[in-house]
Amino acid sequence: MHRLILMRHAKAERGSPSGRDRDRPLSPRGEADALRVGRILADRGLKPDRALVSSAERTLQTWELVHESLGDVEVRQVDALYEADAATLRTHVEDEADLAGCLILVGHNPGIHQLAVELLMEGAAAPSVLDRLAAGFPTGQAVVFSVDVAGRYALEGLVRPEDSDT
Repeated sequence: MHRLILMRHAKAERGSPSGRDRDRPLSPRGEADALRVGRILADRGLKPDRALVSSAERTLQTWELVHESLGDVEVRQVDALYEADAATLRTHVEDEADLAGCLILVGHNPGIHQLAVELLMEGAAAPSVLDRLAAGFPTGQAVVFSVDVAGRYALEGLVRPEDSDT
């Protein structure tokens, strides 16, 4: 794997018809944001060849909308990514590392945020880089890491819905 993209699902509705958190759909803003992020990733040449997606409704919808701009991507829906902590997310990333050149993981906070910060710290990122993520990880945001041959992660960039004018 030479690149990892960690993405938090886009903005979701406050509730669901079933009353279960796992079933909350995206809000209209979330739908538009996910489409924007997909276009930004595609425009920047950040096309994953493999995706790991939480089984929650909002993450599945986020992926479907992001995916529209990315073409053919092998997808695995993973129940264990729902509300997963950073260690669980990392295990799934490591399990996929030999199967993908570029892997995207679509999940939830706080696990996505915690994993992003951990990878930056392990890669000896500059304090200014850590500060960029320390404030939080908003819905619909993606963080892109390059991965060197030793498996070290370096921040390549952030992708936010507001980065697009469309």
